[in-house]
Amino acid sequence: MAVKIIIKRIVPESKAEALKPLLQKLRNLAMQQSGYISGETFRRIDRPGESLVVSTWKSMDDWRAWVLSDGRTGIQEKIDYLLGEKTEYEVYTYD
Repeated sequence: MAVKIIIKRIVPESKAEALKPLLQKLRNLAMQQSGYISGETFRRIDRPGESLVVSTWKSMDDWRAWVLSDGRTGIQEKIDYLLGEKTEYEVYTYD
């Protein structure tokens, strides 16, 4: 069953430019992964710097394989270091 992954980040304006290439690389790698369906990135209008990513995967196993992959974890560590906090994920399935 397909799953939706919700990722929220607070990005200070001073770090936004440094973050862009890391997020682009992460997105490009995700698109090549087995089970990846789609991804969307949103910026919150009333709170500058707050963003939301919603990605869709064919299964929880596909998501787990991606989230634990060496290629992803290396980039994610750089993102977390740059932002000064761990990225949090919420996983949803269709009801």
